[in-house]
This record gives sequence, structure tokens and C-alpha cells, in this order.
Amino acid sequence: MRRVQKLFLFVVAITMIGISGIIGWLTFSPPDGLLSASAVAAKMVCSNVFIAKRDAASVIGSDVAFALPHVANRLKISVDPANQRVEVAFRGLFAKRDAQYEDGRGCTLVSKDEIPDRAAPPSRPAKPDALWPAGERVQLSEDKRLLAALNDPALQGPGMRAIVVVQDGRIVAETYGEGFSASTPLQGWSMTKTVNAALAGMAIKDGKLSLDRQNLFPQWAGDARADISVADLMAMTSGLKWSEAGDSPDPDGLENLAKDAAAFARDRPLVAPPGTKFNYAGGSSVLLARLWQNAVGADARAYPQERLFKPLGMTSAVLEADPSGTFLGEAFLFANAHDWVRFGEFLRLNGEWNGEQLLPAGFVDYMRSPVLVSEEGHGPVYGRGQLWLGPGQGFRLPADTFMMQGHLRQVIAIIPSRKLVILRMGLTREDIGYSTAKLLQAIAAASQKS
Repeated sequence: MRRVQKLFLFVVAITMIGISGIIGWLTFSPPDGLLSASAVAAKMVCSNVFIAKRDAASVIGSDVAFALPHVANRLKISVDPANQRVEVAFRGLFAKRDAQYEDGRGCTLVSKDEIPDRAAPPSRPAKPDALWPAGERVQLSEDKRLLAALNDPALQGPGMRAIVVVQDGRIVAETYGEGFSASTPLQGWSMTKTVNAALAGMAIKDGKLSLDRQNLFPQWAGDARADISVADLMAMTSGLKWSEAGDSPDPDGLENLAKDAAAFARDRPLVAPPGTKFNYAGGSSVLLARLWQNAVGADARAYPQERLFKPLGMTSAVLEADPSGTFLGEAFLFANAHDWVRFGEFLRLNGEWNGEQLLPAGFVDYMRSPVLVSEEGHGPVYGRGQLWLGPGQGFRLPADTFMMQGHLRQVIAIIPSRKLVILRMGLTREDIGYSTAKLLQAIAAASQKS
């Protein structure tokens, strides 16, 4: 009997030691996977609640559950409206991450007791009661073909949140998913990359940056990375090691764990000579943002608002930054659908707005010029200004079609020959066979003037 009791006590002791070890591990050295999940949830809830003004429960039940299907129900997510802060912890105890909102600057991942610099928010002048793009009023088309394309659930795709069509400089059609409207800021994901490239172009126009500049960071001095140019970063041909797959064992996709995303991307090793290999990499966009910020200097924080968003009337636009202050130019621009298509129309007009050339003359043509090494079967798929080329992807659209595209089936298609801009945004899985191609083709066909 004593032997059984001793064995029982031994098993209990070993179990308690094991549990204590697991608790200690999760408390003091939680795995990157859990830290990343907490960070994603904190940032996502914070941005959608305090920028987009969405209901927290809806964001948690849709966006967070969608992004983190295997762990979302094990995360305790606490929203503090008074302090505009979100805290997330696994099982309410482990891998804690906090995100703090700052008016006009969006949400940033911070440490538990850290309070970010609360600079005065950027001014947002009221828009006149005028037709878009000067104001928000629209005069919608009654064309039956266009309306049929816009309102076809199969073309819209599951999780559609916004579709807007601009023809000849006016919004002619729009529709929104349940709970969303023309005023709801939406995350553009990788459509942000194209906006970031345009900001680099504005720094070029201001004489502060050049496409051929090399020796971009002191940390690259003396090694082959010194040969990487601004143009290489824009074309996704830097040669730096990077994996976009969030579930990859390669840690290069975990920049959300770093307080300085640019430093994380900067320190990747070189795996191909610059300019020789196409590799779609969010790290290149973050480095590009850091470069134009360095070039602009003290005015960099206000640069997106003052140089781009205000002139275009993009009053809802918020480009978020990491804790170091680097703008997250790879994915984290929020803007409502009307403002997103303002930027698309800006590109259609070759970087001119209200008679002012905001980008260097010819810069949009440069952005649209093909990266030849991005050939993937139909021709080059990527342009030199962090945008996609329709023909290279096999889209049956006019040959001059180019696109901004983002995670979860975000797209803005720009067709200069048709004076047409088409936006579709949503929360749509990318493994279910849905493509925006048929929607774009149907709208383009309906919008074609006889």
C-alpha cells in the first residue's frame, strides 16, 4: 500500500513539475507563434475599432476568427475604449501583446506600460458638398448591365465589403456588404505597397531620393547588399531573403514580432544578385518606406498626409507605423472605399490632381513598366512601382490594365484606355477558387462605351 502511495505521489510531483515548467515557459519565453497570434489580434482589433469605428465583438467574431482560426477562441481580447487600447493574451495569461491607438496615426504594438508619443493629430478639412472626387456625392448609373454585374453574388464573392466603379472621373456604381458603407475605413493590405511607392516617388520629385541610389543603409557597407538600389526595392528584385508565407517555418514573415520592422528586413541575408530575381516581399516595401522617411527627414511623419492624402482629399486615410516610427508600407493603410478609388483615379491621371503634377512626370508609366524577371507564363506580372500587370496574370482585360492587389482579394483595377477604375474589397479566403477576374471583366464589359 505504501508503495502505491509513493508511486502516486511521485506521479503527482512529476505532473506538477511538468505543469510548472510549461507555465514558466509560456510566461517567460512564449513561442513566437503565440506572440505573433496575440500581436495580430491586438493590432487588428485596435485598428478596426478605433480607426474604422466597427463593433469590437463583430471584429473579433469575423476578422480575428478568420485570420487565426486555430487559436482565436483561446485568446482573451480586452478593449479599453477610455484609453483606446487593446490587450490580448493566450488563455488570458500568456504571450500578452498590447496595441495603442493614436488619433490620426492609427494603432501601434506597444509594451504593457508604454504610452506612445501623442503628437497633435493631422488636420482633416471638411469636404464640400460636391460630386466625388471633390466631395462625397455620387450620381449612380442606371445601366442594367452594370448593376447586374455589381449585384451578382457570384461575382461579388463571399465576404465582399465594397465594390466601387469610377468611369470618366465619376463614381457611377457602388455597393457594400452588410455592416459596411462608403464611409467605413478598410485595410488595403498589399494595396498599401503601391501607395508607399507613390510616396517614394514624391520624395524623388522633391529631390530627396533617386531610383538609382545605392549604399542605402550603413549596415550594408562592405557587402554585396550595398549594390541594392531604390529601384530594386520597388521592383521586388533586391535579392534579399524573404518568405511571405505566414505559416512558413522561415521566420522572415514574422516582422510583426519586431519593434523595428525595417531593421528586421534590412538584416536579411542576400540570396541573389540585386536585380536578377523577382521575390514578392513585404520587407522590400518596409525598407522603401524607411528610405523615403530618412530622405524626407523631420517632416516624414506628416509627409503622407501633407503630400498625398490632403491634396487628393483622402480624409479617411491612415497609414500606420511600427513602434520605431517606420510606416508599415507593406499592408497597413486604412481608408474608405471612396478614398481608395481617389488614389486609383490619381494613378489613372498619371499622378496629376486638380491640375497639379504631384508625382514626377512619367513616374506612373515607370511604375507600370514590367519587371521582366517576374515572368510567370503570360508575361511579366509585376510593374516597377509595386503594382500588378493585368495581361501578365492572364486577365482578359485591355492591355493597359494595371492593378493594386492585396491579401483577401482586395483589388483596384485601373484601365486608362477606358477611363475606368474598379475597386473590390472584402474578407475572402484565397483557397476557395474565387477570383476577382470575372467581376472585373463583367464591369469592364458593361462600362464599355459604344
